[in-house]
Amino acid sequence: MDNLNRQLASSCASLTADELELAHLIVITLELDVQPQAIDPTATLFGDGLGLDSIDVLEIALVISRQYGVKLRSDDERSPKIFSSLRSLNEHIQAHRIR
Repeated sequence: MDNLNRQLASSCASLTADELELAHLIVITLELDVQPQAIDPTATLFGDGLGLDSIDVLEIALVISRQYGVKLRSDDERSPKIFSSLRSLNEHIQAHRIR
């Protein structure tokens, strides 16, 4: 198995069901050319990671609000930490979602 396949297998195995659901939501919302299960849950969402920008974050925040009832504000001092990775975003959603 080459290195890329090992990385993909590793990230697939490490995604929780909630993280996979969120990854799918992000991929669909932003029309990304990546499979949700291929997203490394600990990789950065910006720059060299998933490559998101500030407009993408606004779109994600809107769909998260609709889907999970979690309000994400741009002026929240925790935003950089919340949006640092798929895992940290999911942890925030699970801790604050309306069920």
